[in-house]
Formats: sequence, C-alpha cells, structure tokens
Amino acid sequence: MTAAEPAAAPTDQVAGQAPAPVFRAAEARDVPALVALVESAYRGESSRAGWTTEAHLLEGQRTDAAAVAELLERPDSVVLLVERDGAPAACCHVERRGGAAYFGMFSVSPAIQGGGLGRQVLARAEEWARAAWGATTMEMTVIEQRADLIAWYERRGFARTGGFEPFPYGDERFGVPLRPDLRFVKLAKSLSPQEG
Repeated sequence: MTAAEPAAAPTDQVAGQAPAPVFRAAEARDVPALVALVESAYRGESSRAGWTTEAHLLEGQRTDAAAVAELLERPDSVVLLVERDGAPAACCHVERRGGAAYFGMFSVSPAIQGGGLGRQVLARAEEWARAAWGATTMEMTVIEQRADLIAWYERRGFARTGGFEPFPYGDERFGVPLRPDLRFVKLAKSLSPQEG
C-alpha cells in the first residue's frame, strides 16, 4: 500500500453474502456522492434509519461540496471511499497532524449500519495513517452528547483525552444546533506498529 492509494479489499465473495467492500482514495468526481453519503448518515429523516444520526441534536447540513472538495485538496489528507457494487457505502477523512492522524467525516450508509463495515473502515484508516505517515496516534472529536458513539470508539481502543473543543455555534456550515450545550470530546488511540 502506498500513500497515494490504499490497497483494495479482496473481491472474493461467498454466495448470498454482501459484496466485498472496495476501498479507494476519493477523487474530485466523488464529491457529490460523498456529500450525499455523509448527509444520509447524520442528518434528516434518512439518517434515522441508522444509529449514527445527529438529527435529534442538529438540523441543517453536516457538510457541503466546498468543504469536501477542500479536504481532497489538502496536503497530507485523504478521504477514503468505500464502495459495494460500485455504489458508495462508507467513507472517512484521515489527515496527518504532526506525528498523529486525525480521523473524521466517518459515515456508513444507514441501510447497512451495524453489519461490521464501520469497523473495517476504522481499521483501514488506522492502517493508512501508519503506512503513509508513520502516525503513532489516531485522534478525533465526537459531540459529547453522542454517548453511544463515544462508547463504540472506546470499545475499539480510543480513550477520552480530557480535552474538549467548542461547537461552532453560529456557523450553519456545520448545522443548526437544537440545544445550547453541544461541545466536542477529544478522543485518541495509540496505533501499534504494523506487524510483519
């Protein structure tokens, strides 16, 4: 695997099972599909089909085409897109920040949440950060009121750092808050060296 392109997942498939996911670095042509995927996982009625919805905390958009395009253009930044049968199924953003990597924009289509794809995406993001940048830590922020999501990350080795970041109230590019006490919890995980 190189920093330019992650290794594709195996394409072997057992009869009756969902097609194997294919991981690749997103490109500019993928921006509309990425925006639609992220929005479906977090906002609006479609997000309520999955457990990652933020619709009870925020209205409005989660991201837009300009923000996603900017992530694709940043140096030391990659948006990993996961496809099944050629259709977007999941994505995440990974960015080098010194010796650490930041993990964000993690989205799995609500229709297939709970099937293990999210764990695969997180593992691939960690693999990317180690292989491409030699990252020793993965960091992220999660809305504090998302206790279920924080617990999911904790079961995968992340821990609260004790730090917080304010929610960007007044900036509707990140949504319209439905409560006045939102803030982000900082989480981090040590990335063990690759075996082999």
